[in-house]
Amino acid sequence: MKKKVLIISGGISKERTVSLETGKQVAKELKKNGYSIRVCEPDQKLTFHTKNFKPQVIFNALHGQFGEDGYIQSILETLKIPYTHSGVISSAKAMDKEISKKIFLKNKILTPKFFSYSFDKHNKKLTNLIEKKLSFPVVIKPINEGSSLNVFICSKANILKKLKLLKNYKRILIEQFIPGREIQAAIIGKRKLGAIELKPRRQFYDYQAKYNSKAKTEHIIPVNLSKKKYQELMNITLKTHKLMGCRGVTRSDFKFHKGKFYLLEINTQPGMTKLSLVPEISAYNGISFFSLIKLILKDASINK
Repeated sequence: MKKKVLIISGGISKERTVSLETGKQVAKELKKNGYSIRVCEPDQKLTFHTKNFKPQVIFNALHGQFGEDGYIQSILETLKIPYTHSGVISSAKAMDKEISKKIFLKNKILTPKFFSYSFDKHNKKLTNLIEKKLSFPVVIKPINEGSSLNVFICSKANILKKLKLLKNYKRILIEQFIPGREIQAAIIGKRKLGAIELKPRRQFYDYQAKYNSKAKTEHIIPVNLSKKKYQELMNITLKTHKLMGCRGVTRSDFKFHKGKFYLLEINTQPGMTKLSLVPEISAYNGISFFSLIKLILKDASINK
């Protein structure tokens, strides 16, 4: 009997387009390999699809808010069907950049200095506060977005102008800018999958650099690190994955500067599109796209 997999993609976040592409690629690969597939949106028909289709596992292909912050995971728990990627609590912790960075620091994982900022404070002396706590340039970003959406590197001259672009968020993160190499590393289950370095032509590896092929970001694999440094990188990545209580696949984003790895964030639902990094890392290490999907499905669970 064909194994039935329900794929949830799309959603209402700003990453809807990426999620649809992830769902499409996963569905195509599973169907090609004999699985029975149904793709649906995370809407009111979700319960109908689960009762009608009776999947053995749910592949969560959502990205961004509602899809990887614990909300959809809470709903999936009630369905009592194993689902992929991290559970409710680990998803919520990882998606909240302030909470996750506090966890990193508590567990002696190096991360850029930061503080959160609420727009209802009307802090007219913000530039003075930044100079006191961090110094310019800084990175400003939403607390709970993914795919580097609305992330800006700011100087003292343009900080107030850029802040206006984030005024619809109640709370944002203001973070020390770390120059250096952009390196990302992945884990599947308890396995160190590997790492990749990125050299974007843009200011940094932002949304356009990630998903627009015209941006022509250079992907470097294997990463040019000593064996000792590479081992250190992968140890931090696995430690973070375990620390956050994650399952399935995760990707951790680092800056490497003056011999030190600065962990920026951990992504509990990295993309599975043609331009995504985790499939590329996997392929380099001898794991096909289909084998990667099977590993993710194998780690599906509930109540974690």
